[in-house]
Amino acid sequence: MSQWTFLTNHAHVLVCIARDPGLRLRDVAERVGVTERAAQRIVSDLVDAGYLDRQKEGRRNAYRVRADRPLRHPVEHGHAIGEILAVLDERPPGSSPR
Repeated sequence: MSQWTFLTNHAHVLVCIARDPGLRLRDVAERVGVTERAAQRIVSDLVDAGYLDRQKEGRRNAYRVRADRPLRHPVEHGHAIGEILAVLDERPPGSSPR
């Protein structure tokens, strides 16, 4: 069986952070299946592009996803990142937002 997936590592990192904004990058890397350095580069890409806000909280970082930001590919024109995150949300229907 082929090992490809529908979402990129950037999307996987964004989903992990959306689910747990205080998650350590080593834990993000483990969940996504990339190195910690790769997770750092991906987070930097997402911060630089405006999809994540990074805030220092003591010795750790916390992140806020900018769900209103548009998807980048022309095929997805008119859609925001929050739409994908909503579809992949693990909370039961009707539960309160995070």
